[in-house]
Amino acid sequence: MAYRKIAMERDKNVALVAHDNKKQELVEWAKYNRILLAHHRVYATGTTGRILEEELGFEVIKLQSGPLGGDQQIGARIVDGEIDFLIFFWDPLEPVPHDPDVKALLRMAVVWNIPIACNRSSADFMISSTLMDEEYDRLVPDYDGYRTREVVGRTRAHQALA
Repeated sequence: MAYRKIAMERDKNVALVAHDNKKQELVEWAKYNRILLAHHRVYATGTTGRILEEELGFEVIKLQSGPLGGDQQIGARIVDGEIDFLIFFWDPLEPVPHDPDVKALLRMAVVWNIPIACNRSSADFMISSTLMDEEYDRLVPDYDGYRTREVVGRTRAHQALA
């Protein structure tokens, strides 16, 4: 498979997301890493964004609450190349009504090859990496072949209409 490079700037676009019973843990993590986060652009969903902005003392780009579409907004920004890095403290033991949205968000992060931290340990390792404060070329599969593939079952008449 062919790949293409997507340049990440020195200052990253970092999305911070947390399920309700993980919000306090994410806030504590963000406060501990405030200096490392301060020069990046931070995005967050709903209540998490409001709390983070109050606690960190710098602007957080706030989207909708996760169940109201915030997870999908983050996913769309990943697809559009606007999010470079996802920290999502989710609780694997707690069912959430918007579980399909959560799975879709994680799927988009994998499809577009952005770093994902789903717990404090992985977030600590990633934020402290020297790559976090450098330019970085992220390799993403070249999806042009997928986009232009012939869809099985479509007749030539259907293709002419498309």
